[in-house]
Amino acid sequence: MRFEFTEEEIMLRDQIRRLTREKIAPLSEKGEEIESPEIARQMIKVIGEQGACGLMVPEEYGGVGVSAVGLCIVREELSKVSSQADLLVAELGLASYGITIAGSPFQKQKYLTRAAKGEVLGSFALTEPNAGSDVAAISTRALRDGDYYVLNGEKVYASAAGLADFYLILAKTDPSKRRKGISAFVVDAGTPGVHISKMEMMAGIPEYSITLEDCKVPVEQLVGAEGDGWNIIFATLGTFRATVGAAMLGLAQAAYEEAMKYAIHREAFGKPLSAFQATQFKLADMAVEIEAARWLIYRAAHLRDEGSRLSALSATADSLKTFDHSHIKYVSMAKLFATEMACRVADQAVQIHGGSGVTRGVKVERLYREARMPRIYEGTSEIQRLTIFRELAKEF
Repeated sequence: MRFEFTEEEIMLRDQIRRLTREKIAPLSEKGEEIESPEIARQMIKVIGEQGACGLMVPEEYGGVGVSAVGLCIVREELSKVSSQADLLVAELGLASYGITIAGSPFQKQKYLTRAAKGEVLGSFALTEPNAGSDVAAISTRALRDGDYYVLNGEKVYASAAGLADFYLILAKTDPSKRRKGISAFVVDAGTPGVHISKMEMMAGIPEYSITLEDCKVPVEQLVGAEGDGWNIIFATLGTFRATVGAAMLGLAQAAYEEAMKYAIHREAFGKPLSAFQATQFKLADMAVEIEAARWLIYRAAHLRDEGSRLSALSATADSLKTFDHSHIKYVSMAKLFATEMACRVADQAVQIHGGSGVTRGVKVERLYREARMPRIYEGTSEIQRLTIFRELAKEF
């Protein structure tokens, strides 16, 4: 049993570490939240130039092939320095993955070739005001009208939508079929009938609502066939949930390192905080949880990649229908544990810092706020537990 990265994966990790230090960190210093589209495009461009965006795109469209392990490495390293840069990569991946697995050659050529180079930004639009965990309850409609679909509805928590060039929007083409009536559409920014509004969030994450009012989308913008939306959602989240865990692994590592440095250099009662057993226990527990999360995450990502490779070798139909789901239990375990772990680690990092830990401008205060949202998006912790139990029950 070997639990090391390959030489290529080590090279990728070191490459992204240099990138974050030399180019991402200076851009991140311009503000906690990306308000400027120019800064967002600079970020995704330099990440794309390092080949990191190519991990979300097949080779024939300029990428290096989808790799969950590679994406986890990228997101872990980015999140240590900039949650904003990580978010841009994640949203581009979420928005483009449906095209990767179910898109037409026209769609792949139009969107994936540019996504691979970091030349575009994307946004994944699934959640609605009255439909979060209950995805089948979405009410956005897409009605066929000749050579177009007319979309009406509202999406919320569409990350980076105000910065994006295109959105992957889920809508119902046949409400009577519930989840089987969901379809996916790729919609370009600036399309008439698309209205973007900023949402104010606790952690400075750029979230937006998308209101669709008689938005006419050409038929060729339908991703896959009508009714493929549910499978696209499932396959997308099955790939990216482990990478959410990786992002929180990076955040937790950053919080732990800040806490360790502070404990060593901060004195109280005539000696460093690190000399007190209470502090030592906190830091030890933080390190153990981070290490446990690391192996859950990378094992889940490896199983996803291996399952997809085997599915591709035996595929007799399109990749959407043959997508392997055997790794879902492990992906949910990784996402659940890592996101909950990051909150615990960030909380202890704030505690070690004392009063300075709750002061705006101190890194651990920002990390504490940023650790909270991932327990909700891409499937709440409760949904992960339901998924894990459902998969466990199949074994009996």
